[in-house]
Order: sequence, then structure tokens, then C-alpha cells
Amino acid sequence: MTADSREIARQLLARTGYSTVQVTETAESAPTAPRTPQPSSVAAPGDRGLLAHPDIVATVAQFDGVDRMFDSLNVPNPLYLPHQGTSGPTIRQLDRDMINFGCFNYLGLSADKRVAEASKAAIDEYGTSVSASRIVSGQIPLYAEFERRIAETYDVDDAVITTSGYLTNAAAVGYLLGQGDLAVCDALVHSSIVSGTEWAGCRRISFRHNDPAALEAVLKMSRGSFRRAMVVLESHYSMDGDVALLPPLIDVARKYDCAVMIDEAHSFGVLGEHGHGIRELYGLPGDAVDVWMGTMSKALGSVGGFLAGSRELIRAFKYSAPGLSMFATAPAPASIAAALAALDIVDREPERVARLRDNASYAFAQSQALGFRTGLAEGTPILPIIVGDTQKAVLAGVGLLQAGINANSITHPSVPLGEERLRFFISSEHTREQIDTALTTVAEILG
Repeated sequence: MTADSREIARQLLARTGYSTVQVTETAESAPTAPRTPQPSSVAAPGDRGLLAHPDIVATVAQFDGVDRMFDSLNVPNPLYLPHQGTSGPTIRQLDRDMINFGCFNYLGLSADKRVAEASKAAIDEYGTSVSASRIVSGQIPLYAEFERRIAETYDVDDAVITTSGYLTNAAAVGYLLGQGDLAVCDALVHSSIVSGTEWAGCRRISFRHNDPAALEAVLKMSRGSFRRAMVVLESHYSMDGDVALLPPLIDVARKYDCAVMIDEAHSFGVLGEHGHGIRELYGLPGDAVDVWMGTMSKALGSVGGFLAGSRELIRAFKYSAPGLSMFATAPAPASIAAALAALDIVDREPERVARLRDNASYAFAQSQALGFRTGLAEGTPILPIIVGDTQKAVLAGVGLLQAGINANSITHPSVPLGEERLRFFISSEHTREQIDTALTTVAEILG
């Protein structure tokens, strides 16, 4: 970090005149409490009342303020900041090459030539879209092949692919539960799961994060009042980088006759000796969990989601679940071909997962040596550095951009007040020098 960059960063952090401006992450926000509807003002002529919607009014005002803040500081707004080229251990942004810790391309496969060639070949064979839902005219052999491979990986009967990881969670929960049912969610589950419970119209209760005793207390008090109940967890938490205590959580859920669904979005390709996720990490049988959910957009370098489980469950998803296979255009052939090629590489090259694990452990150890607060982190590829203040977290992220490093600032409501942070995604392709440079720069910025 140059002397000029250090001075810019210090000046940024010294500017406290905008402390009331709240900057929030929009891509992966954590669940928020239900909002109380507010009366809308009289609609302007021609806007049909939409522009007077209280959420729209509040959001426009908030982010107009954010834009003005960054303009006044003469620094780039990091929200929706475009980049050129691929997003790997480095990224081309603001007309310069930067070290990149802002993407979850854990194994570097989104830029792998073999993955790209498979994707291109699928376009040549099937076009850019199958132009139909799978249940009618949209089925191609690629889909069944990927589903077979995922089912084998999880040691279950079958799997189903979807177009969106977010929609996969929301649609699955919305289909499996309904009025009179209960979703018992870890307090830190992704907002897509919360959306699913709202879609379902079921009762949702949260329990203290990763705490089997807290789960038991909730179920002991509540389970008898509901027809069906499902415990919903993540395996690798995207804001904190800790891993679910899955075996004891499963034991509690089964004790109270609950189904279990687990979100493997940040786990598949990351956890376990071969990157096969939390099932491999703990050595669990495939039927330990009722619903295995995952995405193709992280370690598999593509886009979309999947669900795996029993033959009957997956058949029901395929034939009658809105938003999964029913009423939804099938995924782009190129995206499934890319994910299938990436899965081949994961299985053939376990050294990638080993390298990812080594880099993650190294980054965590270095963070501890530098005295950073890392919250619940356990040395996985998700490394939070707790700043504890909205303004400082945001401006520290901008300071990193000025120094040639891309990392995400995460603020309330994505994380609780007082736990605002910088979040680093470590990949198998980062070098030790890049990790050291980033962490020492954070130490200089935070002082």
C-alpha cells in the first residue's frame, strides 16, 4: 500500500459527517423483521401509487443519500461497481487490476477453460435456451446427467436442478410447508429461506445460531402445536464462515419428529476432503437429511440450484412444485454443461479443495496474528473481519478499493448492529502474497 493510498484511507475514515447514512448489502441480505405497513401518500398522477409505496420512497431516499456521500468524498460507490473480464483472484475494476476477495468462486472454476468449452459446446448443440419448462418440451440429456451425478454424490435416489439458488430455497420451503406447519430456522439462515416460509404461510420460529440446546428448547415448547415441522439450516454460513453442528442438530430434530433441510450453497466444493459438502465432512448417510439443497453459482462456477433427496420427494418437486420444474423455463443448457464440467474437475482434482483449505487456514491464522476480530470464523474460506461500525466498515472497504483490493463491506441489517464487517472470500487460486497484502492493508486502514 502506497503512502498516498494510506493517506486516502485515513482521510476517508476520519470523515464522520455522514454517520447517519446506512449502507446495506443487497446481494445476500440476512432476514429482517417483518415491516409494519405504513400508509402511502397520495400518488403522483400516472404512477399508479407504486412510487408512493413506503419501501420505494425509503429506499430511493436512502440510496440517494449514499450516492451523495460518495460523490462528496470523491470516491467510487462500491455498490453495483462494474468490473471487466472474469472474477477470480484478481479482477479488472476502476481501470486497474485488483486483488479480489469479493467473489465466491472458491475453486477458480468460473474461468477454467474446460468449463467454458463445455458451456460453449452446449450452446452449439442446444442453443442458448431450451425455450420451455422441462415437464413439456424443455428436457435435454444434460439435465438428467447432472442430476444423476448430484444424487450419487449425496447418496440419495434423485435430484432436480433449478434456474436460481435463491428460488430453490424459497420454492422448496414454500412447497413442503403450509398453514398449520412449522419452520424452525437457525437464526442466521439466508433470506431465501425466510422468503420460502412467507410463501408457505407457515409459522416460522428461529433458534439461537448453531445451538442444539436452543433448538430443543424451541421444539419442546412448540412442536406439538403443528402438523408438520421442518428444521432448516445452512451448512457453511455465508456471513460468518462457521460450519453447522449438523449431527447433534439432526438428533434433536428427529427426536421431535421433524424433517431436516440443509442449504449447501457455500459448502459444496468447499467442505469435506473431496469437496462433497457437509455430508462428507461428517461422514453422514444420504438419508441423514431429508432435503439437500445446493447451488451451482459458488464452487461450481455456474448459476442455478439443485435439490437432492428421496425418489418420491424429487418426483413431487419435478411434477408439482411451482417455481422448480413446474411453470418455470428450464435452466440454460450452457449453465448446466458448465456445472457438469466443473463437477468433473472437482472429482478429478482434489488438490484444488486441499489448496482452498490450506489458503483458508493460512488467512485465518494471519488474521488472528494481526489481532483482528473474526467473530465465529473457523478457518473456512469465508473470513469476516469485524469492524463494529457502519461508517468505518463502508469506508474501510472503499479504502481497500483505493489500495487495489476488492472486498465486501457488510453492514446492518445483513449482520447485527455492532458486527459490521469486511468479508473476504478466499479461493484456491489466491497466493500467499495476495492474502498477506490484503490483510496487512486492512491493518493499516483500521489502524
